[in-house]
Amino acid sequence: MGIRTGQQFLDKLDAMSPHLVIDGEVVSKNLTQHPAFKNLALTYAKLFDMQHDPASQDALTYTSPSSGDKVNASFLIPRTQEDLARRRAATNTWAQYSNGFLGRTADYMNSALTALAGAKTFFAQSDPVYGQRIEAYYEFARENDLLATHTLIPPQVNRSVSGSEQLGGQLTARIVEERSDGIIINGARMLATVAPIADELLVFPSTVLRGTPEDAPYSFAVAIPNDAPRLRYLCRTPLHNGGNTHDEPLAARFDEIDAVVVFDDVFVPNERIFMLGHPELCNAWYTDTGAGALMTHQVVTRTVAKSEFFLGLASEIGAAIGIDGFMHIQEALAELIRDVEIGKALVVAAEAQAAMSPDGVLLPHWDTLNAARNWYPKISQRFPEIIRMMCASGLMALPGQADLEVAGDDIAKYLQGKSLTGPERIALFKLAYDASITGFAGRQSLYEYFFFGDPVRMAGAMVNGYDREPVRARVREFLARDR
Repeated sequence: MGIRTGQQFLDKLDAMSPHLVIDGEVVSKNLTQHPAFKNLALTYAKLFDMQHDPASQDALTYTSPSSGDKVNASFLIPRTQEDLARRRAATNTWAQYSNGFLGRTADYMNSALTALAGAKTFFAQSDPVYGQRIEAYYEFARENDLLATHTLIPPQVNRSVSGSEQLGGQLTARIVEERSDGIIINGARMLATVAPIADELLVFPSTVLRGTPEDAPYSFAVAIPNDAPRLRYLCRTPLHNGGNTHDEPLAARFDEIDAVVVFDDVFVPNERIFMLGHPELCNAWYTDTGAGALMTHQVVTRTVAKSEFFLGLASEIGAAIGIDGFMHIQEALAELIRDVEIGKALVVAAEAQAAMSPDGVLLPHWDTLNAARNWYPKISQRFPEIIRMMCASGLMALPGQADLEVAGDDIAKYLQGKSLTGPERIALFKLAYDASITGFAGRQSLYEYFFFGDPVRMAGAMVNGYDREPVRARVREFLARDR
């Protein structure tokens, strides 16, 4: 089949019957009509339609090596520098459309599947059949243009003990039965973003296993349909309050619902099991397969687009109310410019230093990407702060679009800007409001800060995984010099 249209995506959603709990209601049909999911589904449908748009098709697609159909470019296994650049161009095309506010577009998990499909050496350490299965699943996802989400970490109940120890081992998703035809999973996991509108759920290793025999039931990698029997999603309350795209310009389009996943004895057939047991390999799932590198390559490309958006928004605000000549405003704009250019430099540098894996997959340089993913979560917290500083009380003086009908003259006179009419200034500041103050904005900040996990733990992992011996040796050599 190859690339889907937006309508095909929506039709598939309405044909599915997931178990979604949201705001006291269980939703299992007609998802595209439900107010909590409708707008997000339409936004994702737009992404699918972009694959067919002549203006973006070349960037978003390539020709399938098996079917000859056009498929999404995030499934392209990179063998050359040109392949990496092509993958980046595809990610950037979708990221520019969402201005980086969609964190779980299909290319994110597609990147993981692409790396895993090429990691034969990794899977040979356990059983080559796992590599064969995930390669087949990768081709299935590629040829059917699937949207997958994933769930990764144990529920946040008692973080002082491991997942295998919480509630006597009965809390975290685990294998409770192994059968000749598959396995049974029971328990829960966090945090499946866009789960309500996804085709598939990827349940990949949490990578925080201790490697003990007790961890074996928690060590697995599988894929299941989003509406598998006995699978339930506990969804958070929507952050879109029902306003139109003028009054809630970001939330009305990009509110990606997050969910806790409950496995109530969910059956997974053998062909969808990609790892079973082997805690040590589960801990190396992302690093040794290259999945972490390709996923982070996608993320850094997306966050560059988001940084550019905030630079553009701040620049528009400055010009709109005539503050762009003030030195403290220029200092803030300079900060945003630095962030944009550093992000762009990091992603290109990672590509320039790419190295071939043992299986012939060209992977972007991990240390550079790792620096980017440790850097961005912290600097991105400044973005809404800068917008609030520039707009100040203007963010609290914002009539809605409906008020234009009854107070149009007052709005035109008293809420105009230096370079904008009153209605134009309101529209701009509504966007600033949704990007910096609302619940949607707060969730975005939290999401980016913890995207890859606890920043402190990430920093420790970066220090422990970085080869510092060459630079230490230089210091020792210098100390030993006569001159």
